[in-house]
Amino acid sequence: MNADSNSAAPLIETDAVIIGAGPVGLFQVFELGLLEIKAHVIDSLAYPGGQCIELYPDKPIYDIPAVPVCTGKELTDNLLKQIEPFGPTFHFGHEVTVVRKEEDGRFFVETAKGTRFLSKTIFIAGGVGSFQPRLLRVDGLDKFDESQLFYRVRNPAQFAGKNLVIVGGGDSALDWTLNFVQDGPNKAESVILVHRRDGFRAAPASVAKMRELCDAYEMQFVVGQVTGFDEANGQLKSLKLTGGDGVTRVLPLDMLLVFFGLSPKLGPIADWGLGLERKQIVVDTEKFETSIPGIFAVGDINTYPGKKKLILSGFHEAALAAFGAAPYVFPEKRILLQYTTTSPKLHKVLGVETPVFD
Repeated sequence: MNADSNSAAPLIETDAVIIGAGPVGLFQVFELGLLEIKAHVIDSLAYPGGQCIELYPDKPIYDIPAVPVCTGKELTDNLLKQIEPFGPTFHFGHEVTVVRKEEDGRFFVETAKGTRFLSKTIFIAGGVGSFQPRLLRVDGLDKFDESQLFYRVRNPAQFAGKNLVIVGGGDSALDWTLNFVQDGPNKAESVILVHRRDGFRAAPASVAKMRELCDAYEMQFVVGQVTGFDEANGQLKSLKLTGGDGVTRVLPLDMLLVFFGLSPKLGPIADWGLGLERKQIVVDTEKFETSIPGIFAVGDINTYPGKKKLILSGFHEAALAAFGAAPYVFPEKRILLQYTTTSPKLHKVLGVETPVFD
């Protein structure tokens, strides 16, 4: 086949390729597994979990059905445990660069590292695409990236006991400010919150709590913009902050955290010929299929009338997408709706015993 020409890399044949290993991509493995559809999962990150792990691994999530509260890491760990019976193959640190429909109806998929697949179906579960933090643009500051300058909090413990300056006015900035100010294992020595104006895009309760902490002299809030910095012996020592009054102040610090939000980038997905609307993939609401038959999109990356960007919505989409994909994988097979509570067949697939009721 032409997909296999001029390349020494082996061609991996599979029922499904899932692009994205966030919560919705992981649950897609489960829904496909119940229908005995085998999947390979590709993600540009070096680990599973997507935005949950990348942005808020330790923050609580409250809207997962029947789970009153869990962290992003706990949710990811539980999803990985849930899909263990289906033995998916993960390809981390890979970005899909080529998607092409072949003459036999299958899809040729290739990553930037040269890994190649021939799949009956594709599921795009890439969240907001390839997302990058919006940077603080101050000449020379980038040399402290990941040593004293951070755009994400992966390990809150490394900030404990430090003098922190946090820049931003959204939920992430306020949430991490409160996290590092209040008593706990990650409490900082001091916290100064900086925002360009005395108004926020964050939850009102978080803003009110921040102002309460300022009134109690447990932290500071300063209005202004970062315009420079001072260093000594290769270490970032202080920021220069210019206020609306034109006065520049100096803020000493150990570490700087910047939360300006994310800039989503579709990347190569934009070139695959899919129907797009405002950088999101248009799908139907019956099967969550894209404009190309056999390619499905689930989670935050898709759009349809009434779309809500919630994890639980993505889980629903994954279930219907799996049933929508089944005819491509098993064209001669009648797919019946079965329940994990009572179906001996699903119990066998899951590797559990069928309960006996009196």
